[in-house]
Amino acid sequence: MLRIALVLLLMGFVTVPARAQSSHTEDLLGTWKFDIKQGDKKTGPRTVVVRPDSSASYGKETVRWRLKPDSLLLALGGEWVSYRLKLKGKSMVLSGGDLTEPITFDKIGPPTPRPDSVPVPPDPEDQPS
Repeated sequence: MLRIALVLLLMGFVTVPARAQSSHTEDLLGTWKFDIKQGDKKTGPRTVVVRPDSSASYGKETVRWRLKPDSLLLALGGEWVSYRLKLKGKSMVLSGGDLTEPITFDKIGPPTPRPDSVPVPPDPEDQPS
């Protein structure tokens, strides 16, 4: 479930005007927390960090993200998984993808840096099939 939430996470900017993509991306960047009681899975990390280097982390997992006008894409298992994204103020709601119900996150601060020892995962589109 958190894997989806990372759903950190997110970027085919071609369809989004430059000013809109910058604003939307800036709103997405940060450290997000959700109530683990949401959804059908009661265990797992509660915090997701979305960084400007296209990485997002939760627990010990780090994934690559892309952002589309109303969607967050996460590279999971060598392919992009798309989640419907709603950002408003310090609230983010993800739905669809592999989620059985929407998950609401609250922004609790800026993103923490990705450790140098943790690489940004490859873009599935750049990998041989």
